[in-house]
Amino acid sequence: MFKVLCVALFALVSSTLANATTLHMGEFSKGSLSGWEEKEFEGKTQYSFVFDEQIKQQVLKAESHAGASGLFREQRIDLNKTPYLNWSWKTSSYFPNINENEKSGDDFTARIYVVVDGGYFFWKTIALNYVWSSSHNTGEKWDNPFTSNATMFSVESGKKKLGVWQHYKRNIKEDLQRIVGKDEQYIDAIAVMTDTDNSKRSAITYFGNIFFTSK
Repeated sequence: MFKVLCVALFALVSSTLANATTLHMGEFSKGSLSGWEEKEFEGKTQYSFVFDEQIKQQVLKAESHAGASGLFREQRIDLNKTPYLNWSWKTSSYFPNINENEKSGDDFTARIYVVVDGGYFFWKTIALNYVWSSSHNTGEKWDNPFTSNATMFSVESGKKKLGVWQHYKRNIKEDLQRIVGKDEQYIDAIAVMTDTDNSKRSAITYFGNIFFTSK
């Protein structure tokens, strides 16, 4: 029954978005990483495609063992036209007893973030990170301990929903204003990452398709 409900939920989301303008970014169900590049920070997170039995489709698997590399896609997105970022993820991992406000605890089983490029004025580059937090409550924000240009925001937290697909839809333009305090018309890149380099732990997370919509 649970598997049937998962498949039905994915179908409902697809039906609801049928009449919206859709900009596909990560078509992981097709086994595609077109437009994506891997950037290594310390060690590597292994990214691969696997078939998920719960939702009956292919997904992106991220497996990290004391490493951190992310997948980035550079593409300018007009937030006046397609402000909504849609994504889903599932993780079985949780990092108890870490402090995410310190460099030693800046690890997340699941994160997706958007970047506004400062261009020549690199100090103006900003990033908004949506994360599955192990130490913050859902809805909390805090500064990244490595750089003041990145803001962390917990869209999920704790271990209650481990092993279950979670779906999200965020208005990026509104979130940049409300959470970061920036009024932006465009973003220039998005990224996904599962990282464990600072805490030296392990995590496995699965990512569904990623796309922007007009509503």
